[in-house]
Amino acid sequence: MFSGLAMLGQGIATFLTFEGLFNIMWATLLGIAIGILPGLTATMGVALLVSLTYGMAPEQAILTLMCVYLGAIFGGSRTAILLNIPGTPASAATTLDGYPLAQQGRAGLAMGLATTASALGTLVGVIFLALLAPLLSEAALKFGSYEYFWLAAFGVVISGQISGSDSPLKGYISGILGLLIAMVGMEALHAYQRFTFGMRELSGGINLIPAMVGAFGMAEILSQMKARNTIRLDPVNDRVIPKMGELFTHWRTIIRSGLIGTGVGIVPGVGEDVAAWTSYAAAKKLSKHPEEYGKGSHEGLIAAETGNNSVVSAAMIPTLTLAIPGSAAAAVLIAAMYIHGIKPGPMLMIENPLFVYQVVAMLLLATFANLFFGLSLTNLFNNIARIPQERLMAVIAVLCVVGSFAISQRMFDVWVMLGFGIFGFVLRELKFPIAPMVLGIVLGPLLDTNLRRGLGLSNGDLTPFFTRPISLVLFLIILLAVLMSIPAFGRMMSKIFRRPAKATGASKPFEGKE
Repeated sequence: MFSGLAMLGQGIATFLTFEGLFNIMWATLLGIAIGILPGLTATMGVALLVSLTYGMAPEQAILTLMCVYLGAIFGGSRTAILLNIPGTPASAATTLDGYPLAQQGRAGLAMGLATTASALGTLVGVIFLALLAPLLSEAALKFGSYEYFWLAAFGVVISGQISGSDSPLKGYISGILGLLIAMVGMEALHAYQRFTFGMRELSGGINLIPAMVGAFGMAEILSQMKARNTIRLDPVNDRVIPKMGELFTHWRTIIRSGLIGTGVGIVPGVGEDVAAWTSYAAAKKLSKHPEEYGKGSHEGLIAAETGNNSVVSAAMIPTLTLAIPGSAAAAVLIAAMYIHGIKPGPMLMIENPLFVYQVVAMLLLATFANLFFGLSLTNLFNNIARIPQERLMAVIAVLCVVGSFAISQRMFDVWVMLGFGIFGFVLRELKFPIAPMVLGIVLGPLLDTNLRRGLGLSNGDLTPFFTRPISLVLFLIILLAVLMSIPAFGRMMSKIFRRPAKATGASKPFEGKE
């Protein structure tokens, strides 16, 4: 415990420099701006910035990306409150009580409550990250090639639920497409070139950054060309900083929502929006004044914002210890860590234990930056949403091209970015999620190498993949996840485990829709 506290202090000291504080400030402001602008998600913001951090020191690069991620999740509450338009999907539940408060002339107070609730929710997740990450890493040290194969497969399978597509099957297909893309180039064991079609540029495989920038950034530009959003905001004139009593009254809701968000974040692939809705539903069910929900309830607003922000910290637990993302943006963060020479997974606590506590320090410092900027720059953030969409997309297009070319100074990478941009746009139009494809590209080498290494150790026998205890558990979890995504199987299981209603005429459980 004391060694953990010492490394946490060392991690905080690492970023209390001019460079660290400067990166925290501009990255947090950029993240909030991304969250405020409807259509720009936290996942896209992190993906776009990966290429710009390529020349930075690894810990500073991840700090920058973490601040953008946390800032974007927080920033989505601004337009959710002022316009009834969630800046990010995670802020959808915030509109239910945030916008009615704005209509009542209390937009400043609503944003103040959302800001402080966001900070408190993140802190709850940070505490569990510091406590659980070392324990989970220790348990994961028992993994071998067979377990790593199923771990990579689990990451791809869970992507069926990672981005809220209308069908889990589309998530699975997107993840498998990522695996197929990862097979291009020279394989690791025997240096044999696969699927290069005689193109020398493909011998090293598809570069992750151009593919990611194209799939998120350029695809978003093409999507925005189809529609324009005109936004009008009024200045906020009422008080922004909430009183202590307005927060302390709802301390049970804050703790409960923080725990719900933490639990959701630990489960890979669920995401911030699920935590927000779950926290909101739990708060309403246990509230003394449920009739106020949807009409400007402080408690409902606090529950939604505490829940979605606690996921960010908790999502780092499986991300760091198992290399499986707890959210869509965490999938991009895994890619960024690999790019900067940091290998998340069971060996991280052995090879680089300080980095885990550096991530805790990053989240703490980013939380305080969000709190400061969120309470002091409210009207400035309102003006960001007035930026014409065509000007914003022009800047993003330049960043996409420059970021792709700057890595290796190859025009081929720019063409890869453009190709993935068109491909990503087509997938979006067909309602396929993009994040699973990126995750498949990241996990593809891990899955491929450990499959063939395991087969080599067993002389081609598949039995160890299913008989070793951890492998069997992972296989059963994957099988259950796939079966539960089949509507018929899900309905059958719900009938089996549903409690029969009592004959006394009691109301049906879970009746109604939150």
